[in-house]
Amino acid sequence: MTSILVTGGSGFIGRNFCEAATQLGFQLCVLTRNPKAAARKLPNSVQLISRLSELSADYTPDIILNLAGEPLANGRWTHRRKQKFYDSRIGLTDSLFDFFASRDTAPKLLISGSAIGYYGPGEQAMDETGGVVDGFSHQLCRTWENSAKRFESLGCRICYLRTGIVLGEEGALARMLPAFKLGLGGPIGDGKQWMSWIHIEDMVAIILHCINNPEIHGAVNATAPNPVTNRDFSATLAAALKRRDYLTMPAIMVKILFGEMGEELLLQGQKVVPAKMLGAGFEFKYANLKIALKNIL
Repeated sequence: MTSILVTGGSGFIGRNFCEAATQLGFQLCVLTRNPKAAARKLPNSVQLISRLSELSADYTPDIILNLAGEPLANGRWTHRRKQKFYDSRIGLTDSLFDFFASRDTAPKLLISGSAIGYYGPGEQAMDETGGVVDGFSHQLCRTWENSAKRFESLGCRICYLRTGIVLGEEGALARMLPAFKLGLGGPIGDGKQWMSWIHIEDMVAIILHCINNPEIHGAVNATAPNPVTNRDFSATLAAALKRRDYLTMPAIMVKILFGEMGEELLLQGQKVVPAKMLGAGFEFKYANLKIALKNIL
């Protein structure tokens, strides 16, 4: 039975992955800061630990799925919050490496979280070989990937999941819905910034595709093949809810309310295409935004 150690297992992506992986027969262990809270969200068969030292001396997972990280979009980016972003991503990944580097055997595969923020803002379509524009999001993702890269010295295959906006019952869409349901939603700024999105079911399927296809390694864009502008996203969401989307949040208001976070995550965007997944024969169940939103709503 294939064993997987998951960090961030009680988060939006992690929880959905654990449910799917359990049904497929994987043996799961989740590292979590709050085992009691995680137990309420995860299948009963999942082993929960709060420290790596709780793992038995003879346990080495076949796979590590490293998803843990303090959410970026929950408020302004203060110096203190930025440090939490680094500690919860790079600090934990470094700890994972140090722990397994001291053991006789190492995991065969590390799937480590990252984000399309790695590329910085841009209007040109970018695959996994795309260039970068410097900024806090890029620096954070680059440092996180460099931390995971250390596992190469242990003989691990590594996939860096550069994840877009994940749509489902939680996350970004859940935060948008109240305003749109009231007819108060609409584009942000000029609405021309790109939104590279993915349905949660396809997100989980991409992780499983990386597990099952040993030729996949390196950066993996976890986005649907049809990114849209913020204006088109707003119009599609409003239409799905049978509401209007004529209200716009001015860019100056975004900057005042959210500062650097608003500029990088709300006013800027990336037009990202999942070239590696498409080249590996992955078939998206929800390649079209209208169909994805219809399923979720």
